[in-house]
Amino acid sequence: MRTLPSTWVECPIGDATRVVAGGTPPSKDESNFTSHGGIPWITPADLSGYRKIYIARGSRNLTEKGFSECSAAKMQAGTVLFSSRAPIGYVAIAANEVTTNQGFKSFVLPTGLNSHFVYYYLKHIKPVAESMATGTTFKELSGAAAAKIPLIIAPVGEQKRIADKLDAVLARVDACRERLDRIPAILKRFRQSVLAAATSGKLTEEWRLTQVNLAPWREVRLADIADVQGGVTKDSKKQSNADEEVPYLRVANVQRGFLDLSEIKSIRVPANRLAGLLLEPGDVLFNEGGDIDKLGRGWIWEGQLERCSFQNHVFRARLFDKANEPKYISWWGNYRGLNYFLRGGKQTTNLASINKTMLSNLPISLPPTEEQNEIVRRVEALFAYADRIESRYATARAQVERLTPALLAKAFRGELVPQDPNDEPASVLLDQIMTKLTTSEAKAKKRKALAR
Repeated sequence: MRTLPSTWVECPIGDATRVVAGGTPPSKDESNFTSHGGIPWITPADLSGYRKIYIARGSRNLTEKGFSECSAAKMQAGTVLFSSRAPIGYVAIAANEVTTNQGFKSFVLPTGLNSHFVYYYLKHIKPVAESMATGTTFKELSGAAAAKIPLIIAPVGEQKRIADKLDAVLARVDACRERLDRIPAILKRFRQSVLAAATSGKLTEEWRLTQVNLAPWREVRLADIADVQGGVTKDSKKQSNADEEVPYLRVANVQRGFLDLSEIKSIRVPANRLAGLLLEPGDVLFNEGGDIDKLGRGWIWEGQLERCSFQNHVFRARLFDKANEPKYISWWGNYRGLNYFLRGGKQTTNLASINKTMLSNLPISLPPTEEQNEIVRRVEALFAYADRIESRYATARAQVERLTPALLAKAFRGELVPQDPNDEPASVLLDQIMTKLTTSEAKAKKRKALAR
């Protein structure tokens, strides 16, 4: 049992509000919906990623015909909308009269319940609501279950103080989150700028002025400096139990600028081909393609596994001159090579691929080996700096994400704002609300009886 301030009270939310379900007219009849005007109609999809407190309308509205053909009900401004399935727990306040589909159980509030207070409370109580849901295909809160969600009520004045405080503090949290979320894009642009400078010569422009008898950059093709080879085909019919089974890299393992070795599969490689299909440290890997984002992407093999091969959708470029820097070649392919691959690769809708001939003809501006070494040193130093910022961002982002639930928990323990001994206890408010609801229900039943 949680301990509440003495002036607070707890009850099922259905005892203090009117719970309203939504509805959807036949979706195949387009005349039931309109994108302009009409009756505002909200679905859970309209609240996906929605960060504002109030919502005025969704992506579609109901026509009068559509409204008449479903169980959707019009609800007044200030009603708190709570998604009851797919998923449970989206919350918003109606900015004006709205309707919803059946994915909501909405709470029409009586006088005395602050809509912002209830809005924040429902965000806080989301895990409890989820635990009350039932269903096999997906979890859903029935109207009866939604009415049993526990509601904490503070005195009227304290509700406002809590709501105002949360409005102010969480607005600052959101602003902080938004500023933090700009960092990944900034770091991505930074890394791209570093590669642009590295592969154009600008990164080492001043360094070159200090060097004596430094050879100029050369224009080469990948085949001029490396042996390009495709990998092994996974074909069970051509494999024998006598062949050695070794780990191998797939397209999913070869990312742009790194290798993802979290899941490594194995394959049997014919003994007479195995030696030529094993990777060596310094091999530069390029993906054949598939989805556009996979086209030509790659990184280098650094001997992370013993006796590792690669599949036929991955190309291996083994440098003839071991003095050349494989990292520079890979950065060139990932940054400068992408446009070349896109221009010359085979393309269909959202798919693209390159072949061995095209990869072999990849044009490369190759610095002398001394400058390649300096480029790698500088790029790695700058990337390490970006990685440190990224790590700090991740830590700060996690801290920000913990702030909101922590603040909500503090608010609904009665610890966010001080209690005022002059406030009328919430139990008095609840008695007034329940009396009015009982009276309203009795009047509604009487009207129905007289209408028969």
